[in-house]
Amino acid sequence: MQRARDDDVCPGALQTHHAADGELARIRLPGGMITAAQLDAVALAAIDFGSATLELTSRGNLQIRGLRDTGSAADLLSGAGLLPSHTHERVRNIVASPSSGRSGGLCDVRGLVVALDSAIQRDPHLRQLPGRFLFGLDDGRGDISGLGADAGIHALDESTMALLLAGHDTGVRLKPAEVVTTLVAIATRFAELRGSCWRVAELDDPSLVLGPLTPTSPAGKSWPESTRPPVGWIDQTAGLVTLGAAVPLGVLDAESARYLAAVDAPMAITPWRSVLLFDLDESTADVALRVLAPRGLIFDHNSPWLSVSACTGSPGCERSAADVRADAAAAVNDPAAPSGAHRHFVGCERACGSPPHGEVMVATGDGYRPRSTHP
Repeated sequence: MQRARDDDVCPGALQTHHAADGELARIRLPGGMITAAQLDAVALAAIDFGSATLELTSRGNLQIRGLRDTGSAADLLSGAGLLPSHTHERVRNIVASPSSGRSGGLCDVRGLVVALDSAIQRDPHLRQLPGRFLFGLDDGRGDISGLGADAGIHALDESTMALLLAGHDTGVRLKPAEVVTTLVAIATRFAELRGSCWRVAELDDPSLVLGPLTPTSPAGKSWPESTRPPVGWIDQTAGLVTLGAAVPLGVLDAESARYLAAVDAPMAITPWRSVLLFDLDESTADVALRVLAPRGLIFDHNSPWLSVSACTGSPGCERSAADVRADAAAAVNDPAAPSGAHRHFVGCERACGSPPHGEVMVATGDGYRPRSTHP
């Protein structure tokens, strides 16, 4: 499949997007990893130069809308270490099992995230990757493989990784030491072969990007997508705690982001629009929960907010036929809503941010209708 538009306008922190409500900057966070000081810097950039809110994306990144001074915002982000490469900042798209190495999973992929991010930045060919190309590192629990990353791995055990293309097992098996060089090679071949394609699945023959790699196991397996974020009190090893906080509709006011940063713990932004605070002792986790819950963050596994998402909608997007976030919020407690189903509200047929499963509701200007197929 070929795109009608050849140019890549996917926003970054330097190449911003001109939206209806002003400039939009997207800050890549490989593996969703972010320090407290970095989150505070993003919050300050939003307060000083933007709309005073942060958006959590379905790739575990952050966005600032309504930027009035893109240069000053970029300087602040760069000073916090969030723009380590000006040439590659839009292609540092890596999702990874966010709790890896702390709870669950078959192996720890955090080191692979760091090594892959570094390798991407060093490779001059990869600056030509489309901003939508996605790497995925799943530690075996199956939370990331269902996101359909263009190139990724799924741990089968501590020493064996299945190589995935577009979320499907290729049958190629890798040792951990081979993962980074293999994924970089695949991305390089895609950059050479892609024409006007932006994703591996759009190629007429995606297997071409495998090059000399030979399958040794049955191919074709895929994994279901996870749609609900990990929330609440999550036990780690050694008596420590992870605190998972979902962000309603992925919109976090900057002051609440500063409260999260004040906990002064390692963090990850997840692809399910939530924040994980790691390595807490029980007393710190208890205080953080008591402070953050009244600010609207969700820690309850049964919250109806976990089953609703939305695109930006109006007034931020000029294409939208409705204020979909307001409508999605109003529908959270709708007694007629289908039980257990995830609903994603969108303002037009582009259906931005839609999960591959669940019900997509498209604004018509006179209500909503279900979208017959997923984008």
